[in-house]
Amino acid sequence: MAQFITAAKAAELIPDGATVAIAGMGLSGWAEEIACAVRDRYKETGHPKGIHLKQGSAMGDWGYGNNFIGWDRVKRPDGPDKEHGARGATRFGEAGPGLVAKWTSAHIGSAFTLCDQARAEQLESYCLPQGVIINLWREIGAGRPGLITKTGLGTFVDPRVEGGRMNKCAKDELVKVIEFNGEEYLFYPGFKVDVALLRGTIADENGNISFEKESVINEGFSVATATHNTGGIVIVQVEYLAKKESLNPKAVKIPGNLVDYVVVTDNPMANWQAEGTYWEPSFSGHIRKPLNAIEPLPMDERKVICRRCAMELKKGDTINLGVGMPADTAKVVAEEGLIDLVTMSTESGMVGGVPSALPSFGSAYNPEAIITPNEMFDFISGGGLDMTCLGIGEIDKYGNNNVSRMGKRLTGPGGFIDITARTKKVVFAGTLRGKATLKTGDGKMTVVEEGSIQKFLDTVTQITFAGQYAPADQEVLYITERAVFKLIDHKMTLIEIAPGIDLQKDVLDQIGFKPEIAPDLKLMDEGIFHEKWGGLKDYLK
Repeated sequence: MAQFITAAKAAELIPDGATVAIAGMGLSGWAEEIACAVRDRYKETGHPKGIHLKQGSAMGDWGYGNNFIGWDRVKRPDGPDKEHGARGATRFGEAGPGLVAKWTSAHIGSAFTLCDQARAEQLESYCLPQGVIINLWREIGAGRPGLITKTGLGTFVDPRVEGGRMNKCAKDELVKVIEFNGEEYLFYPGFKVDVALLRGTIADENGNISFEKESVINEGFSVATATHNTGGIVIVQVEYLAKKESLNPKAVKIPGNLVDYVVVTDNPMANWQAEGTYWEPSFSGHIRKPLNAIEPLPMDERKVICRRCAMELKKGDTINLGVGMPADTAKVVAEEGLIDLVTMSTESGMVGGVPSALPSFGSAYNPEAIITPNEMFDFISGGGLDMTCLGIGEIDKYGNNNVSRMGKRLTGPGGFIDITARTKKVVFAGTLRGKATLKTGDGKMTVVEEGSIQKFLDTVTQITFAGQYAPADQEVLYITERAVFKLIDHKMTLIEIAPGIDLQKDVLDQIGFKPEIAPDLKLMDEGIFHEKWGGLKDYLK
């Protein structure tokens, strides 16, 4: 039976050099009070030191909040900025180097202090695909040797490229190339887990854990099973305590026989549902929010790009939306009154509804179903998606896309590699250049001042999507505010240009390679450059 302890006592249970597993997305599933206690203990005693931190999704709030204040009171950092306030895994770096020795995650960008240490070579940093990490917990828990998959072939995760290493001091081999039935696969070996730090909403007196107010039914059960079955301890933070046997059995997401210790928090604000909100009841299925309460996008280049992405949808499609600009495609579809014609989803397990963009990415308004990310990645990896819309970091002449490491910015791939591996139509969305001043309206796009950041390069810094590995039957598009490219025979081909844009000056002179130009080069739909559109229904047939 689980023991009920304080966060400070929980911190004392973590030994030096322990492999520590966490689960969740954003702040959903994040044990904030325990993490702060671990940080404070390390500052006072120097222990635990040298832990190996393992996580699947981004765990943090991107600097939207600090010390339990509202996210709106902290300016979001831009790049490797040391002046930041944030919750999440960044807490483990706030006491300085030494607490974390090795860090493996799919997405590291929101843990600013740990990224600072990774850049300074003060800890070993590795990034693997999100679906791989999340489903590897199941393999470990079941006593299997690891995970075999094609996910990651040809990307920076491939050991023949970088092996998932994000800095120079990272030396471990976390992935191997194997041959099975005459085909190449990647093998991700399992490992022993010493401590799991998890969070739910309610614990009963027997340690059964519900996720009542969580927006994501995270991989906590798989992490708890992997930890328990390899001899480790499972610690769960909750907001409420209930009498034993008072929880609906179907509401229990981590059964008490897997839980060793429970921390009931003193401060309820240590249990935020998502990065941008303490509790939004439409995220957790308690209410359905009127869609007119969701604020539409302002008329700018972002809205134009999202509209053009929405034009790729077909009635009945199941689509995955990535973090950042792509997530706002859902707002366009909702504004057009057509959200019921497609099924929006995110890798966190949201099915249906309107996925939220930052500061609460991973949650969704009015989801029809919330499944675990393990189940969602099974669906994704099996080719269940009709389309995905993901971001643009750096694009090169081969159609490669880098969103994981650009200059000093360390981010990781998140679910990017898993999602692009098998999805039928892959749409990458972003501006052609960074920090450009643009004007749109009256059916055209105008470049007022050219951007200072080149995003379309001869060669990307790191390969997160490998264009040359794209299957022959996969449609790959690159949608910007002034041009649309398509990967045709593994060559970047310009197929559309925005009205008002000069082909040579505004497009070809702004990219670092010479693309193929379609003989039937078209104008982008003029309607998406007007304040009011209403034309999406013509594409969603």
